[in-house]
Amino acid sequence: MSTPLVAVAHGSRDPRAAATVAGLLEAVRALRPGVPVHASFLDHAPPAPGRVLDGLARDGVDEAVVLPLLLTAAYHSKTDIPGVLARARNRRPRLRTRTAATLGPHPLLMDALERRLADAGVAPGAPDTAVVLVSAGSSDPSANATIRRLAREWRARGWWDVVPAFASASRPSPAEAVAAFRAAGAPRVAVASYILAPGHFADKVRAESLAAGADAVSPVLGAAPEVAELVVHRYAEALAVRAEQAAV
Repeated sequence: MSTPLVAVAHGSRDPRAAATVAGLLEAVRALRPGVPVHASFLDHAPPAPGRVLDGLARDGVDEAVVLPLLLTAAYHSKTDIPGVLARARNRRPRLRTRTAATLGPHPLLMDALERRLADAGVAPGAPDTAVVLVSAGSSDPSANATIRRLAREWRARGWWDVVPAFASASRPSPAEAVAAFRAAGAPRVAVASYILAPGHFADKVRAESLAAGADAVSPVLGAAPEVAELVVHRYAEALAVRAEQAAV
């Protein structure tokens, strides 16, 4: 049997979030039908990752890849998930875990963002369109710096301009970024939601951006084919590290 993949999402009280994660993991299973794929959530929704790992250990599994369904490396990937894994190791010392990298940053996510903008009627790289790239925001400065770097890189694809914005914890807000583009004379303003699943932040971004004058707001990334492909890529990376370590 292939090494199981335990995907760890943030979790939300909004049932749309868990349904979106389920849809993404169905797309992953279609790409890698031989891999057992399990969903888990850090908060607000069952099952918790520790419970999933305990279940695998009870079933005799001796190794699993734990993959954060997170778009940037921040508190959850640096603190919460390592804590979960440390407790799991204490309970189940025979179960080895490999932690995959967070989904972002990666070029496939830029492709997924453009797919979702196209879903909202915005052609990729439209030279008359200014793009506000919105993430949930983080208290971790390095995570916010990643979004700013992604915005700079995305400008090269032909847009009128691209700037970062944050739904919480940092500035500018989506509404501030949209208003600034309007004041600068942007012919059209689109908001790209760098958010994995529906919920509070996605709803907030959409409402505030439209109220500030955005012409379009993209849906969340969700089960975009590029995101499913990236999950498979991160899983393979984690296994490749294991193989390299075994060869040393």
